[in-house]
Parts: sequence; C-alpha cells; structure tokens
Amino acid sequence: MKLMIVDDEVIIRSGLAQVIKWKEMGIELLEPANSAEEALERMELEKPDILLTDIRMSGMTGLQLAEEARRMLPRLEVIILSGYDDFAYTQQAIRQQVSDYLLKKSKPEEIIKTVLKVKRKLEYGRQLEDRNYQERRQERNRRKVSWIVYGERKDTCAEWLPASPDDHWQVLLVEPSGWGTTPQDHSLLLFAVGNAVKELLPSMRFEYDNRMVLVVPAAQDNQARIQRSARFKQLERMLKWLLIVAGGLAESKPEHLHDSYQTALAAIAYRALVNTDVWEYADIAGRKGGKTILTQEEEKALSVIMLQNDPLALQRWVRKYADELLAEEESTPQTIQAAMQSVALAGHRWLDRVLDAAGCKEKGERDLPPYQFDIGKFEQESLYQYLFDMMKYVHRRLDENKLSHVQRAIIFIEERVGRELSLIQVAEYVHLHPNHLSELFKKETGVKFVDYVTRTRMQRASELLATTPAKVSEIASAVGYEDMKYFSGMFKKFTGFSPNEYRAQMAGQQQLDAPGSRMQQTIKESGGGI
Repeated sequence: MKLMIVDDEVIIRSGLAQVIKWKEMGIELLEPANSAEEALERMELEKPDILLTDIRMSGMTGLQLAEEARRMLPRLEVIILSGYDDFAYTQQAIRQQVSDYLLKKSKPEEIIKTVLKVKRKLEYGRQLEDRNYQERRQERNRRKVSWIVYGERKDTCAEWLPASPDDHWQVLLVEPSGWGTTPQDHSLLLFAVGNAVKELLPSMRFEYDNRMVLVVPAAQDNQARIQRSARFKQLERMLKWLLIVAGGLAESKPEHLHDSYQTALAAIAYRALVNTDVWEYADIAGRKGGKTILTQEEEKALSVIMLQNDPLALQRWVRKYADELLAEEESTPQTIQAAMQSVALAGHRWLDRVLDAAGCKEKGERDLPPYQFDIGKFEQESLYQYLFDMMKYVHRRLDENKLSHVQRAIIFIEERVGRELSLIQVAEYVHLHPNHLSELFKKETGVKFVDYVTRTRMQRASELLATTPAKVSEIASAVGYEDMKYFSGMFKKFTGFSPNEYRAQMAGQQQLDAPGSRMQQTIKESGGGI
C-alpha cells in the first residue's frame, strides 16, 4: 500500500518521511512532494493509496489537492495535516469526506495510528469488493485455527509455514496493549502488530482470542532468541505499545504445532512471574511450585485487620502477601491461584466466626460468591476488593444487630485468642473504661473477663488437638501460650486431661462420643463446652 506525503515545508515532509518507519507497517512511502501541483503531476503514474497532506500550502491548498486527486483516483484516502487548530478547517475537511484530520503537533504514534486505520479501511473495502478473496481468507483462518489451536486437522497446510533453516517451528503468542481499552482500539492494535510482524519476522500469523498467533522458525540458539526479542522491542519503541510475547516448545513436524501452541499458552500464564516481556516455555518449565496455603500467623493478622474494619491496612496486607508470592522463584500460576484462594477461604472462616459470635444465625444470608481468580492475570486489586466487600458486609450486619459492648468484646476475644489479649486492649476496642467493661462482662456472661479468655483459649486448643496433627507446643503458641508446661497445666485444669491424653481420647471416637463418657461430663462441668 502506497503513501504520499505533501508539504511545502521541507522540515515537515522530511521529518514525517524519516521519523516514522513506514516500511515496518507495511506502507510503501513514495517520494514526498513539495507542493500540491507536484503531487498532482505524479498522481496518475505513481497511484498512491493514501495521501497525507498539509492543509495550507503556497499555491493550491491541501483541501483543493484532495478534491482534484479524488477525481483522478476515486479510491484515494486523504489525511489532512494542519498546523492550525481551526474548527472551520475541520468542518471543511469533513464536508470533503477526508479520512482524518491531524495537527502537525501530533505525536508520531498518533499519525501512525491514523494511517493504519485508513490502511485497514482500504483493505477491508477491497476484500468486500472481492467476495472470493474474503471467503478464501476466512477459510484460511478457519483452517489455521483448527490446525494450531485445536489440533484437529490432518492436512496441516504446511505450505503456509515460513522457511526454517533446520525445519523446526514454534508458536509465539503476542498480546499487545497501549493504544486504549476499547475493542476498536485493540482491533486496530492487532492489525498494526500483524502489519509490523509481516515486515519484521518471517511467520504464519492469525488472530485468535484477542492475541496474535505466530508460527515462526524456531530460534536455534540463545543469540537467535536475543535477536528476535530485540526485534519486538524495536516494534515497541516505534509504535509506543507494550508487547507480551510467550513462545512454546519447538516442533519438527507441522502436525505437532498444536503442542507448541499449548506450551505457549502455559508460558503466557506466567506474565506476572517473569521479569521480561519476551520468554519461552523452556524458561519456566522446571518450576516446582511455591506457597499454596495461608499460614496461621498470616490468617491471624488478616482477621485482626478485618475486625478493625481498616481498608488501608487490608490493602497493605494484600499487597505484601501478593508481592511475596511473586517473589518466590518456584511459583507457578497454579500455586499462586491456590494461595489466593486460601486467603479467600480464610476470609470466609473469619466471617462465620464473627457472625456466629455475634449471634447472627441466618447462614443462608451470609452467602457470598466464590472468589474468582484468573490464572492468566495476577490481579491484587480483585482479592482486595473481595475481602473489602466481605469486611463491609460483616460490619454492616454487626451494626444492624445493635450488639452490646460485651458482645463486641467477645468477638474481639475470639479473633485475638492466639495473641496478647488484655482487658485494656478489649476496652479500647469497644470504647469503654476497663473497669466498666469488667463489670458489664461479669454481669452479662456470669464469668470474669480473664476466665472467659482462658476458657476461649482452651476451647480453641481442644479443637486444634482434635482436628490437626500439630505439636502440642505449636498449639500452645497458637492459642497465646509461649510456656508449654503452663499451657498443659491450664488445659488439664479445665478438661481433666493433659493435651496428649485428650488427643488420644479423641482418636477413639466411640468412647469420646458416648453421652455419659468421662470426657463429655468433664467438658460440661467446665463451663459449657471447650
């Protein structure tokens, strides 16, 4: 496709000709013309497809040139370039049906985008006129998708493959961004990528799933990979976009290129876990996986933040957690997905604990949609928003229930059972003087504050002993005791059993579950269930 630049200012026309890499966009740049008259003399012989002309020139204006040129070449597309931000010129240009109107102060990438829009319009118009061409093109694309994406074709159309020095090819998936967020912006960007790649890299290419799919000769060594990466960087610099490029494994048989596509898909899911914009499946294939489970300490910290209803602290917590996941060298999208889901589950556990402690029994009303984590996109904001919505939901329910100071104190105790917990801390949380809270606590619960805290810790310890293989020392720490001997003594005082005896008894379910068993009787006598 041919482009002619017309401007009577040598700086402008030479600048447009040299600054923009027209060839790499699939545009053949004709010799720029220094006047409308010169352009008209050359028009019939050189037959440009696109005219990029200044609107004000000595002699004939750009609009007059556009009118005369269209008589000679009816399909010519005209882009007006002006140094004057004048609405009157714009109106006149619109009346003459010019393709677009740009200011001379426009950045090179804006001029490139405008020219590519016009180029796409011309190509689409020609395709509509040649219905057979359009049908052939659509059929080729269908066959490429069936072959590469779905692995369904046996007649693999190998004649479409670019020449390869050693008969090995690989699939590259290219995700461009940076030209806006609308579907039209992305469509134009993919068109631009296709044009640029055609000039820069021998390939078979097609669009699929908002990506450009390339089948290219496999890089034979690391130096070849570096050179290919540099070509993509060159495109980024030229068009001011961002390219994510992930390569699959090399294949020697065309019928196996679907496997290369699958490995390229696996590679591109690592976009948040690699420190480059161009990488291959081989770079990440050896990863064994990182952290998948939220630790007990992390869950405690999260619970306290959500109970305090602190959005900023929650945001910092999520950011820190996500950054640590990304920093793990062995992390995979799958293990990160598991780790993020682990946080969402911890949030649900917190929700149930708090609402149970508050006496909100309508569990059917608590249902929140499950957390959806996109394995291909690592979005910290989505996890923060999910937890934030959960936090606000719980605090709204608490406000609706008009909880007493003691009920709010009990919720605070439940959430900080594994940490330092004093009457002063709880009183500060519920905004009461410690002495007043102590009196209210005894009046409403029938139990002194310190006894209630101890009983709550013993209850949590008994649950952990019965349901986890954790060591007794770990359980002691989890419920707020650093001295294991002291913890064991307190546990036996409240249950009649040492921690190990309790665990052994729980392992024998028949004896433990008997209604008249010694264990059940001890729990009952200790104050309403441990």
